[in-house]
Amino acid sequence: MSVESGIVGPSVAVTSMVVFGMISRTFLRLPMPRSVRNPWKWTNTFVSLVHSSLTGLGALLCFYLAPDMTKDLITPVTMPSHLLVSLSTGYFMYDVLDLFVSKKAMSHWELVLHHITVISCFGCAVVTKLYTGFALVALTIELSSAFLHIRQLLHMGGVSKRNVIYRTNSMINIGMYILFRICTLAWMTRWIVINRDAVPIIPFTLGSVGLAIMTIINVFLFFRLLRSDFLQKKPKHKDWFSE
Repeated sequence: MSVESGIVGPSVAVTSMVVFGMISRTFLRLPMPRSVRNPWKWTNTFVSLVHSSLTGLGALLCFYLAPDMTKDLITPVTMPSHLLVSLSTGYFMYDVLDLFVSKKAMSHWELVLHHITVISCFGCAVVTKLYTGFALVALTIELSSAFLHIRQLLHMGGVSKRNVIYRTNSMINIGMYILFRICTLAWMTRWIVINRDAVPIIPFTLGSVGLAIMTIINVFLFFRLLRSDFLQKKPKHKDWFSE
């Protein structure tokens, strides 16, 4: 079956949603550290780490296998890149559903907004088979997400912020956040502005609004992360970076 088939992407997305759900249910039954007070959060973070690791590294691999995609982010599409974007779309569908089923949507509204934005943008790439390269650039952000998830797991696992493993991850985390989130989002914004004449109004609007939302969320969370790990000895509030 080729990329041109209209059922490949949606089928992979739905299958991915189901598989991530199965991974979540399986991991929820496994032993957890005694310090874990929220089994759902622990499991959700682990599943997110699996997704981030697969898609972040997968995006780099797709660009390595098809270098031409770095020159044209609109038209080129390969089977690996199409499958990867579809798989990621399925993950975000699973996570949104899990948030609502677990009645966590209101307390994690940032995640819901983030996921709906990603599903809309990635869904466009999956259905039209266009902008796959642009979606792959977005997926490199998951390399940063992996270290955020590791940070959460260390925190929930009771690892002290003074622990060398925690401190090392925090330093890498900040560097990856700047490189693969802030810089990547800035580059994507620059690209869509420069190429606005080559992008139809609907995808352009979808991408522009999506990038605006993502940039605001990520800049806000960056300062939260700095305050939590480097500027405040005793965090006084809970957020994405704590249990």
